[in-house]
Amino acid sequence: MNLRRFIGKCSRGLDVINLKASSSYSQVGEDLIVNYLFNSLNIQKPTYLEIGTNEPVIGNNTYFFYKKGCNGVCIEPNIELYKAIKKKRPKDTLLNIGIGLSNVDSATFYLFPPLLNGWSTFSEQEARIREIESGSKAKEVLVALKNINDIIEKYFTPWPNFISLDVEGMDLDILQSLDFQRFHPEVICVETISFSITNTEEKLQDIISFMHSKGYFTYADTHINTIFCKTGLFNREK
Repeated sequence: MNLRRFIGKCSRGLDVINLKASSSYSQVGEDLIVNYLFNSLNIQKPTYLEIGTNEPVIGNNTYFFYKKGCNGVCIEPNIELYKAIKKKRPKDTLLNIGIGLSNVDSATFYLFPPLLNGWSTFSEQEARIREIESGSKAKEVLVALKNINDIIEKYFTPWPNFISLDVEGMDLDILQSLDFQRFHPEVICVETISFSITNTEEKLQDIISFMHSKGYFTYADTHINTIFCKTGLFNREK
């Protein structure tokens, strides 16, 4: 353990003792894990691209960084959630679109009721699975799609430090469309668990294998999400 990391651990321990420990807004503390990672990488104000932002605060992977003074781009195709994000996070760039393999003016977005808005998806197959298992019906609305590479090129120089991806069944497709030759985000957090309301979910190993093939290692896994770090940037302790 190097001196800088030892001092950091001591400082965080004192914060806990003095009741100054940071609050997490993510599902399972992913934001705090990512923040620790960025501190280790000496990136104090990471930029972020959040694809599938959903709620602006609770269960969100980037609100912690917004509160810290960072900024980025939030992608949310649900117009009502988009309005909520815009109200809560005015300093972020907000786009009421989806991310697809190509740019199209309109694509079918399967929008679930408010209490189930985290299930909404551009994948008809995923939507039907959720409808069958839950008995809830998704509303079909048309939303524009943009390619992830065009978004990065337009809004980031040279790329976002952090990509958070949660798009209900389209995650691997979007990752495969990302131009890793041009863009090298340091940290990527992806939902890597299949949908189930009967506790029969499975780990999506194809996403993990793909990220490893693109030069990323698994830094942490919270069962729901896997956090990947660009290989060579962070020296793991033995």
